[in-house]
Amino acid sequence: MISVVFYQRERRIRQNTAKEINRQQSLVHLEMHAFQAQMDPHFIFNSLNAIHHYILTTSTDMASLYLTRFARLMRLIIRNCNKEWVNLEEDVEALDLYLQLEQLRFGPQFEYKVEITSKVFQHVTFVPPLIIQPYVQEAIWRRLLLRPGKTGGRLQIIISREKEQLSICIEDNGVHQDMPREEAHLTRGISIAAARLQALNERYNMQAGITEKQLFDEKQQPCGYQVVIVMDQASSRL
Repeated sequence: MISVVFYQRERRIRQNTAKEINRQQSLVHLEMHAFQAQMDPHFIFNSLNAIHHYILTTSTDMASLYLTRFARLMRLIIRNCNKEWVNLEEDVEALDLYLQLEQLRFGPQFEYKVEITSKVFQHVTFVPPLIIQPYVQEAIWRRLLLRPGKTGGRLQIIISREKEQLSICIEDNGVHQDMPREEAHLTRGISIAAARLQALNERYNMQAGITEKQLFDEKQQPCGYQVVIVMDQASSRL
């Protein structure tokens, strides 16, 4: 009896250890792919091409501004790519830099606003890096840039606290269309973000999820799109 109990106990320990190792390996794999998706060759090429354009048109101030923001964003992405958690302040900084760079390129095609409510303390609230940006990127490229007339786009990101959960609402007034094959990398970034959030759910027993829905006006005509990411709010992470 003692031998059987001991054997079963050791077997459970080995199985649990193997599961934890598999979870860790899966998370590392997803983080690597998230980093690759974030370092999107299209975005890097277009950003460098824009800097080159400003240099050629003698707009040295714009070229310097663009290059400084681009370098800062790359530094943040590389620094945080192997972390499970970063404080919200850093994540929002990276997101804002990305939005500034895209707005420099597309000018009047869209405007954006990032709002963080007073109940959210950025420097002590931790979130998984590389989760929010893929959805923002999708809102810009799949919807806002497809608006008729190429003007009037609005993107709003509201980060709030709902009881013990952090809520990130991404809302736009773009035109929702099927994605062209050449822009399939946007879907890949979103799939990786969702998979990473699910993996963290399992590891930390978090209550996190992502909901998406089409928005309609009073005449029941499509007028935009909304993505809401919710997760347990944590004031510290190991």
